Amino acid sequence: MRFNLDDYETVESRIKRFMEANEDGRLVTELITDPLLQEKPRIWVVKSYAYLTAGDQAAGLPKATGYAFEIDGTGGANATAALENAETSSLGRCLANLSMSGNKRASREEMEKVVRSESNANRDWLAEASKLTDVDALRLLWAEAKAAKATQKTLDKIKELANGRSDSKPEGSK
Repeated sequence: MRFNLDDYETVESRIKRFMEANEDGRLVTELITDPLLQEKPRIWVVKSYAYLTAGDQAAGLPKATGYAFEIDGTGGANATAALENAETSSLGRCLANLSMSGNKRASREEMEKVVRSESNANRDWLAEASKLTDVDALRLLWAEAKAAKATQKTLDKIKELANGRSDSKPEGSK
């Protein structure tokens, strides 16, 4: 790894500093994407707003904003909590835009994404896919491969395997 994760502040630490510095401060998040209009895997886009006072919030005058996105099932926290992960990341970016980013602009959580991405670069997606028998597991693997920018040929092969698994009947059925 070409950087030290310990050099990066967590979003939790940024939030704590913000609240200590702004007794009446508010951090508000908004889900930008509509999950009901998306097919799986879902992409979650969250926008965060930082208000220094309740008056700022009432007037609709955020002092900073931040966006982030995550994709369901792409490993790490996104395996089960992509929306929550996107919310945390957007808060970290919002607070960085408010100059509350410690010694590095990127948050620890953002840099952990870089680590996950680098580890995905060496994955053999097709070898993993060939071992899976569950259609949902193949779909999650496809989402991870897509997020890791696997080739279209690889994505198509994983999709083909998933389609083949969904066409087969469960054992014992006629």
